[in-house]
Amino acid sequence: MLALHIKRWFAAAALALIALLTVASAAGAEPQTLRLMTYNIRLDLASDGVNAWPHRREWVAEQIQWLRPDIFGLQEVLPHQKAELIAALPRYRMFGGGRDGKDSGESSPVGFDTGRFDFREGGMFWLSPTPDVPSRAWDAANRRIATWVRLRFRDSRADVLALNTHWDHIGIIARRQSAAQIIRWIESNARPCEAVVVLGDFNSTIDSEQMRAMTQGKPSLRDARAITKTAPFGPAGTFNAFRTAPARPEAIDHILVGERIDVERYAVISQVIEGRVPSDHFPVLADLRIASCR
Repeated sequence: MLALHIKRWFAAAALALIALLTVASAAGAEPQTLRLMTYNIRLDLASDGVNAWPHRREWVAEQIQWLRPDIFGLQEVLPHQKAELIAALPRYRMFGGGRDGKDSGESSPVGFDTGRFDFREGGMFWLSPTPDVPSRAWDAANRRIATWVRLRFRDSRADVLALNTHWDHIGIIARRQSAAQIIRWIESNARPCEAVVVLGDFNSTIDSEQMRAMTQGKPSLRDARAITKTAPFGPAGTFNAFRTAPARPEAIDHILVGERIDVERYAVISQVIEGRVPSDHFPVLADLRIASCR
């Protein structure tokens, strides 16, 4: 009799486990929607005069709040700018240190909506042959970094690996080497079934040698603007030099996406407030749909 009860208990437990796994599998199989943004907010320089950070920080925070990205990458963020944005945007966490070590100097943080994601891990590396220590390499004018986070959707088992970077504005060799280094890092660190996205101010047009290296080989990254299902919205150019129209016709800020990701919409938000713009770059957005991984 006891043996019969044990068998029944094991059978019930097995059925419960199967049901639990089925529910979890079904949740993980649902496509996920995701809004990405990359935005160079311009560091705080008094020499910018009327465009200096104190005169536009509320605009930048309000833009982010209104556009409501799920994950975003910012560039040229000084420590006090980061602290002010964190205070103004309580729904988000911003991860990433400064390029001069710890939280010193400009950072390229990744922000994410804590209501949608659990933070699993993150880090940063310098774009140089010595990626673990603050360093400037090749012909770069400044130290340059990449920040990464691994996030999990709270309503499923789906993971996102997001990188954010800011390439050098002077060094041609540095930009090419930065592309090669990030590609190697993704190949070594991306896990099966992770959705991979790369955000940043690349100081490069999409047809440049370094951006072709990012999009024409492994790990199969694609330019969000090129594959959007609907026509891109807004100007093509993303750098405005604090003017209300792009200073050049091509984008230098890009969103790249990996496999199993469809881009539903893409936009460059050329918002003008009281005749001015919140930054010397326009924010770039992409709405994605991430297919399940089976």
